[in-house]
Amino acid sequence: MTTHRASRPTTTLANNLPCVSPSERPRCLKLHMPLCLKVRNFLPAVFPARLPWQGPAALIHKHRVRGNPALTPPRPAPYTALMPPTFSSRRYNFDWRGFITPGVKLIVLICSGVFLVQTLANILLGSGPAYHLIVQTFGLIPDAVIHGLRIWQPATYIFLHGGLFHLLINMLMLWMFGRELEQVWGKRRFLNYFFLCGVGAGLIEVIVKTIPTLFGREASLVPTIGASGAIFGILIANAILFPDRRIWLIPLPVTIPMRPYVAVMAAIEFFGTLSSGGDNVSHLCHLGGMLVGYIYLRRGSFLYSVRNSVTDWKVQRNKKKFQVYMNKHKDPPSRPDNWVN
Repeated sequence: MTTHRASRPTTTLANNLPCVSPSERPRCLKLHMPLCLKVRNFLPAVFPARLPWQGPAALIHKHRVRGNPALTPPRPAPYTALMPPTFSSRRYNFDWRGFITPGVKLIVLICSGVFLVQTLANILLGSGPAYHLIVQTFGLIPDAVIHGLRIWQPATYIFLHGGLFHLLINMLMLWMFGRELEQVWGKRRFLNYFFLCGVGAGLIEVIVKTIPTLFGREASLVPTIGASGAIFGILIANAILFPDRRIWLIPLPVTIPMRPYVAVMAAIEFFGTLSSGGDNVSHLCHLGGMLVGYIYLRRGSFLYSVRNSVTDWKVQRNKKKFQVYMNKHKDPPSRPDNWVN
């Protein structure tokens, strides 16, 4: 008696064909087998067995059926399988700390705030009374400093400006030449140097404009406002510290080193001081800022040979005094039999 064991139902390619009746499956299998073989030989070349950046999960599996080895064409992985887990665009963060330094930003904010107060005062009080009140009180007037004892004016005139263009030009120059200077020195030293040049330029303006009083004339009553004196001090500092830095002469497509640029600016201001002075620009204050900055930065190199001669003389004098002292307090020689361990 022959017994037939129930075998596991086999899965062939024909069984997986949709919408095909059982009677037509052999014919369908015969028609589709060449196409399946071509796909089977083509897909391993397009989709390798192991992608270099993926693990065993990316293997293309070969499905074998017990008793009837039928190779099913591997299903291609979706396009999302080749994508990284997440997509992220490169971020470009704008750092204001590199664009403008803290000291320069502080000066710009103070000057802008003072100019805003000037503008509001002109609108509310009128251009004539407001300008007269602010400039006569906080602007630099040599006669007011000497005879009126307004000793704050050499410091307060720095933050006043005569118009929007005046403010923009000064703040642009401050940002162009003061940013790298503050990066080298630091905020505290940069601010000290800025105010030193500004106040020094104001004092030179006052001293020079009051010289005519020695000859029986009146001191100057023309007010001076603006941070140009301190900014020219920053220019001379750049010429000393960065002499080979290239400067682009806006709007000309020409670049020159920093030192010749500052020298030309100083020459222009010097000849502007000698002129009659009808351009409403205080060239003397500009030169004063450059002079104060140069003296401050080169203070250690003045009278170098004289200071070295004085130092050598002091060393020689101290050496002689030491030799005299040693000769007076020289110990007597000890006996040979009195050795001290």
